[in-house]
Amino acid sequence: MTTVRRMGGRGGIAPPWMFAVPALLVYALVMLYPSIVGAGSAFTDWSGVGEERSFVGLENFQQLLHDDQALGALRNTLLLTVAIVVVQNGLGLLLALGVHTTIKSRMVLRVIFFAPVVVSPVMVSFLWKYVYNPAPDAGLNAALGAVGLGALRQDWLGNPSLAIWSVAFTVIWQCAGYSMVIFLAGLEGVPPELHESAMVDGAGTVARFRHITWPLLAPAVTINVMLSTVGGLTLFTQIIAMTNGGPGYATDTLSTVLYKQAFVFGKFGYSTAVALVLAIFVAAVSFVQIGYLRKRETAA
Repeated sequence: MTTVRRMGGRGGIAPPWMFAVPALLVYALVMLYPSIVGAGSAFTDWSGVGEERSFVGLENFQQLLHDDQALGALRNTLLLTVAIVVVQNGLGLLLALGVHTTIKSRMVLRVIFFAPVVVSPVMVSFLWKYVYNPAPDAGLNAALGAVGLGALRQDWLGNPSLAIWSVAFTVIWQCAGYSMVIFLAGLEGVPPELHESAMVDGAGTVARFRHITWPLLAPAVTINVMLSTVGGLTLFTQIIAMTNGGPGYATDTLSTVLYKQAFVFGKFGYSTAVALVLAIFVAAVSFVQIGYLRKRETAA
């Protein structure tokens, strides 16, 4: 105790948080300051070129509420997010349970399932864009024809009803391995003694998963749900690379709308308003989720 007091006194070692100050200053200069200053553009009609701009108040936000393209993009964003969160985490959990066994190939399977995660999203998008080729003798359509399911051939990215789900499948295919790894880490932390005791008491596989494994996976569930939710709400790369928001506006998300408004139509003020609404929406959803999931962890 004497040593600790001496080190914390005058001339001793600096408090631990002091070591974070240089990094925080750089972050504030590079990220926070430009973001705060840029947010002011949401209340102007700035075109992104020159210094000429006029204050328009809440006009950009009012336009956003009556913009059919933006409202459609919000709907698409929510649909994609729900699909990604539910399917990606469900599939990731199943994969984690499958490779958390004593089978000899478990390490190879882990590598195979995780491999898509380390590939660039742009490369994955172009790969699946070829798979979704509408030609009857290419990609997925050719495979369907080869197994006698030619009637199921589709224009996967050209059909407004299918395009958004085709993109969602691509994202899930690439990111399910990431969820698997997080769930796998949680499974590794479950004491085997609990399962052994439950087996002695006659508990089956489903009962042991429900009453032992699932409650102890609460931290892993929190991490996966948070990451997949934020990723879904801000999805951009796969949309731009595979469909560019098309056909029409069928796959536009809020991220692609703000990009197009800024760099295609030159409406930086309106684009900034969309970005500000998106940031606030993502933050609000994240806070609600983290509060609920933390309570679940405590209850578990």
